[in-house]
Amino acid sequence: MPNRINRHCIGIYRSPKKALTLTMTLLVSIAAPDAIAKERGRPRARDLGIPFPGKPGEHNAITDVAEVTVGHTTLISGSGELNVGKGPVRTGVTAILPRGKTYEPVLAASASLNGNGEMTGTHWIRESGYLEEPILLTNTHSVGAVHEAVIAWRAAHDYYAASGDYNWAALPVVAETWDGRLNDIHGFHVKKRHVFEALNKATGGRVKEGNVGGGTGMVCYRFKGGIGTASRKLESGYRVGVLVQANYGRRPTLTIAGVPVGRHIRDLKPEIHSINPPASAVGNSIIVIVATDAPLIPNQLRRVARRVPLGIGRVGGIGRNSSGDFFLAFSTVNTGKQPRDNESLIDIEMLPNDRIDPIFQATIQATEEAIVNALVAAETMTGINHNRVYELPHDRLRSILRKYNRLAE
Repeated sequence: MPNRINRHCIGIYRSPKKALTLTMTLLVSIAAPDAIAKERGRPRARDLGIPFPGKPGEHNAITDVAEVTVGHTTLISGSGELNVGKGPVRTGVTAILPRGKTYEPVLAASASLNGNGEMTGTHWIRESGYLEEPILLTNTHSVGAVHEAVIAWRAAHDYYAASGDYNWAALPVVAETWDGRLNDIHGFHVKKRHVFEALNKATGGRVKEGNVGGGTGMVCYRFKGGIGTASRKLESGYRVGVLVQANYGRRPTLTIAGVPVGRHIRDLKPEIHSINPPASAVGNSIIVIVATDAPLIPNQLRRVARRVPLGIGRVGGIGRNSSGDFFLAFSTVNTGKQPRDNESLIDIEMLPNDRIDPIFQATIQATEEAIVNALVAAETMTGINHNRVYELPHDRLRSILRKYNRLAE
């Protein structure tokens, strides 16, 4: 062995260019996770070696589905004792635009697991099969403000207003989870300008996760939670992207890569000083948005949305009594436009039902990974009345997965 090493080293010495190439390769191999973490600010689940099935898209995000954009407005201010209306503030709003800022409806469908919560606009989606609005995620008591603001935003941006036609109505999609452990939720801090900001700065590419946007003050499995996203690229070339706002779960059921992680990390529980009943009894919800470029019609998209709970279940969710679990799936392929005056039919493409199983599988896989990404990205946060929720410790998570031979070294 020493001789082989020496010959290899001599070869490097005699060929500086090869030596430099090999050295750079070794450095990249060794430092890749740290470099990735530095670029993003926080590593993602795969960076930690957590194994997931399926092939992710370029950004491993809902934005891997062409045209889909995401924007956040994050509101963090104040500290100490709660003063309703003044803070501390730990909340925000997340915007998902199915076709960017171009007004063109998409086909869509919704579903739910447990209904203790709100996702507005779903009655018309269920009736018509169309999603005609941006999707906004926020806290429970800001639904009204966000609902009004997105109508104002559409009035300023969409085709009808630009043409001077004001004979239209909007039924925005606004979904919520409860951030009252950390945020002055009764203070109504999300304003019209914050909604406009999230919508206007929505972009494709990499999506910020964790303590951002609507997920700023959320808690997941008694660790800090929030926004997470993931995607899958299928052999057919179709893509499925998922974004979650995760604010649910009990510690003992937390499962990552099939490992009962929650049973091994029994400390680092939330330090809650100001909620009665305690935090373990309230505010357990998850919102999941699924996007795809597969040509699916509304009844097929409803079937896709109904597979989301299988991904939630892989991480340990059970749809508790206090949980609001709402899901929406849409396809960017078929136009939702109504026929023009000289048209009587709209051509719609449809994937045969016997080819839809890979879409189901990708939805389940991406939902699972998006939830874990939210947990991995989120950081310890202190909010109202010094309430504190701890982040999932990366080193201990890796150690537990390694113990079960589930870590991708």
